[in-house]
Amino acid sequence: MAKIIWPAGTLLAPLPPALISSGTVENPNVMTAAWTGIVCTNPVLTYVSVRPSRLSHEIISQNKEFVINIPNLALAKATDFCGVKSGRDIDKFKACDLTAAPCSKIKAPQIIEAPVSLECKVLEIRPFGTHDMFLAEVLAVHVDDNYLDAQGALHLEKAGLLAYAHGFYYTLGRQLGKFGFSVEKPKTVKKRQKRLRHDAQRKNNV
Repeated sequence: MAKIIWPAGTLLAPLPPALISSGTVENPNVMTAAWTGIVCTNPVLTYVSVRPSRLSHEIISQNKEFVINIPNLALAKATDFCGVKSGRDIDKFKACDLTAAPCSKIKAPQIIEAPVSLECKVLEIRPFGTHDMFLAEVLAVHVDDNYLDAQGALHLEKAGLLAYAHGFYYTLGRQLGKFGFSVEKPKTVKKRQKRLRHDAQRKNNV
């Protein structure tokens, strides 16, 4: 097997096709962006890269805040739609039946249908060729309580999160293991596997 060398490109995958909401609850806007991710743990820093031609770029530049909404399978069509349509031409919240809800620390709206929404305050705007990067601090996180168990632990794998790879959308597949599974002790592995089987059986009985 041999690898073929291609010119430099954006072939880093999979990526989260996040719904980036901005504006206000009364006048919301949303776009889809795969160029987003975590920069730092403490403080919690993230970013989103947006083309200057996008309406979201104009709004975020002015208000210095946005929300990263993580979509799931139920939002797949809306995620694609918000990536190809412009807020200058259409109300994408209305067109996709999305609900703009207040955040706790910023005026930009979250999308209530998204399993997870991250409130972000812009710290810096860096121009990089085709895109400008909005470096931001995550001020608060909103999580759908449907994915919390009785102990308050988050089971986000049950949300059917989306992934974007080379122009196509996917849903996340089966769980392979948690962080650090490669060095787990055999007893711990057995307990985890037993718990996973129990959860799967309970899900099938629902």
